[in-house]
Amino acid sequence: MTDAHTSDTGPFGIYIHVPFCSTRCGYCDFNTYTAGELGGANPEGWLAAVRTELSMAGAQVDLPVDTVFVGGGTPSLLGGSGLRAVLDAVRDNFRLNPGAEVTTESNPESTSPEFFTELLDAGYTRVSLGMQSTAPHVLAALDRTHSAGRAPAAAREALAAGFEHVNLDLIYGTPGESDDDLRRSADAAIEVGVDHVSAYALIVEDGTALARRVRRGELPAPDDDVLAARYELLDAHLSRAGLDWYEVSNWSRPGGECRHNLGYWDGGQWWGAGPGAHGYVGARRWWNVKHPNAYAEALAEGRLPIADFEELDDATRHVEDVMLRLRLRSGLPVAVLTPAERDRAQEAVADGLVAVTDDRLVLTDPGRLLADAVVRTVLD
Repeated sequence: MTDAHTSDTGPFGIYIHVPFCSTRCGYCDFNTYTAGELGGANPEGWLAAVRTELSMAGAQVDLPVDTVFVGGGTPSLLGGSGLRAVLDAVRDNFRLNPGAEVTTESNPESTSPEFFTELLDAGYTRVSLGMQSTAPHVLAALDRTHSAGRAPAAAREALAAGFEHVNLDLIYGTPGESDDDLRRSADAAIEVGVDHVSAYALIVEDGTALARRVRRGELPAPDDDVLAARYELLDAHLSRAGLDWYEVSNWSRPGGECRHNLGYWDGGQWWGAGPGAHGYVGARRWWNVKHPNAYAEALAEGRLPIADFEELDDATRHVEDVMLRLRLRSGLPVAVLTPAERDRAQEAVADGLVAVTDDRLVLTDPGRLLADAVVRTVLD
């Protein structure tokens, strides 16, 4: 990584991956491990290794930090003191800009009012909670361990502690879910008063417990038409409550957008620390070794725990720019497209999937349902 070119233009973020979970959700294919899968790895050893990686990163990248995002896994298993130590490790090695956004993901069952007070005191500014649904049978199908009311209660606790920015994650299209189930879940998020909701269609990922259940015929695979209808239902419900979409899967009140994720979508740079984390600085993208033991061993030997990397040429960066920025409500500047891409974009305009507003391509409501297809049309 020592020859990676850095640019001081655009936002720079730090992502830290916490690989620990108390149980494995049936739909999840993230790089996470339960206690029985760790082979001796533990949060204390992980934190020591993360400190080492951040020290090495800070020696290579001299950019002020706009955003920090602690994801997982289940960061809240570290507790308030553990998450304070994580943020302290960032501060020890990087300069945080005034007003930096600092987010941690949390699972509702491993939070408390005291936990949120500790986070706020430590310097976190934003909390993202995995709600998924308020329907008990939907949570059971997803192998979620929290009760139906715990996620809204946790969001209330975070707001009461003083957090201005709280996100709730939803999943729609789970086998057995009804329109009313999703509507009640959205209502719960709205009634709590959070300023951000993320919602994702259920995807059956290979190798997960959910995929095995679908393959055995125990559960039906998600239906594309049902997923589209649920998205429209959710969008209408959230929009009426003042939560407007700013990215295909994300809605917020004014000022509630996740700045860290906007950095990903809008061409920013970030350092990814932790097992399996991805980073992107200059023209180089890399990803760390996945298992916490292998991660710690590499750092103990004095080397960055990189599994592999790639140098992005101009053509690849252009493709990714189109793919990501077209998902945003702010849209894609027409000027970044080649003449051939502009011609193909007119096909999507004619089909009513995108509109040209202030010299930017912006997805229409039907276009959001077919965002990937629109990208393919433009890029051919």
